[in-house]
Amino acid sequence: MNETPLASFTTYIRGDIDAIRLGMTLPCSNGMVEGQVNRLKTIKRQMYGRAGLELLRIKILNVN
Repeated sequence: MNETPLASFTTYIRGDIDAIRLGMTLPCSNGMVEGQVNRLKTIKRQMYGRAGLELLRIKILNVN
């Protein structure tokens, strides 16, 4: 339990080193999908309790 935060972090990284290497070297990415999910969640948070599903649908489809 006397492990420093940096040592704890490096232990975690060592356990996931293969996934980290692949994530940094593969040409494909899910960044576009993550961006859309983030945009939808932001819209939902802004509209929480304000209007019904119809207005939410209009706001989501309005891609200005």
